[in-house]
Amino acid sequence: MKILVCISKTPDTTAKIAFADNNTKFAADGVQWIINPYDEWYALVRAIELKEADPATVIHLVTVGAADCDPIIRKALALGGDEAFRVNAESHDSFYIASQIAEVAKKGSYDLIFTGKETIDYNGSSIGGMVAELLELPFVSYAAKFNLEGSDAVIVREIEGGEETNKVALPVVVSCQKGMAEQRIPNMKGIMGARSKPLTAVEPVAVDTLTSIASFELPPAKAGVKLVPADTPEELVRLLHEEAKVI
Repeated sequence: MKILVCISKTPDTTAKIAFADNNTKFAADGVQWIINPYDEWYALVRAIELKEADPATVIHLVTVGAADCDPIIRKALALGGDEAFRVNAESHDSFYIASQIAEVAKKGSYDLIFTGKETIDYNGSSIGGMVAELLELPFVSYAAKFNLEGSDAVIVREIEGGEETNKVALPVVVSCQKGMAEQRIPNMKGIMGARSKPLTAVEPVAVDTLTSIASFELPPAKAGVKLVPADTPEELVRLLHEEAKVI
């Protein structure tokens, strides 16, 4: 079986958020970059578990980005990927990114394509569905559990009030969330081996960019907290009505 895992570079969750170029670009100076956690902890690690169950399985990685993505790709290879492709392009347009991933996927004839449910920087949740549409494949989103039964995938999704189980024939595109797998840390053997694993930079295909970033804006600063004595509930009601205007 061949698995393609889509990974992306995101700022560490502790990074200080600031913007540059008239608030149209994320200020990257001094930022620690990581593999998007949903891609790493759930999509990639579940692919590794499937390979452990069937050593004939091959795991390829794909990301869309410049050469500064190579360190996080090498980490993904150290975790257990076999080979990686980096599409040499920078874009925040979901359709453009999905189109580049789909082009790589077409050439690889993959049985399974995993993405994280979203990236922690833009929270778009759109790549998986777009890739599936471009490849004319079924798509199951927000998967919490994934198992194989022969040539079928059995996928459990969390829904309002319970769980939903889907059964679909391979190939399929799946976006992964918490529950799919447990986080792993690369060991020394994996780190050393990742240095010699293939990482191929490919040029992007010509695709129109459909969206652009007009500006970023930080949320307003939090106001101070007002403490109301427990024996004056009428004052609390007044504040909620007149100042907070929530009742």
